[in-house]
Amino acid sequence: MPLNENEQKILEEIERRLSEEDPRLVEHVNRTDLHTHAWRRMKMAIAGFVLGLLLLLLVSLSVWIAAGGFVVMTLSALLAYRYAGRLGDDSMAPGTFGRIAARVAGRLRPPAPGRPSDE
Repeated sequence: MPLNENEQKILEEIERRLSEEDPRLVEHVNRTDLHTHAWRRMKMAIAGFVLGLLLLLLVSLSVWIAAGGFVVMTLSALLAYRYAGRLGDDSMAPGTFGRIAARVAGRLRPPAPGRPSDE
């Protein structure tokens, strides 16, 4: 459902004020997309897995440290699997959010019935 004229003006005013008040935030949002965010989380999960592996290798010090390492490895592997799935998701491809936001704002029409989408 496209925005009416009044809602569009309000949205543009909010965007203008935000860019005046916090230009660093606007710059950060413009250069970061969901794919970048998922990749950053994926790297953190991999680092957690490596940390868990190192803790697991310290089994000679304590069984509890090794058990903690196993838990950290398992949780990190689950997170890495989750974010790897998101990295492969086409809906998170760079530029997709802009098309979705434009469609919500009424700037793009949905595809005609029987025609494939540009997404």
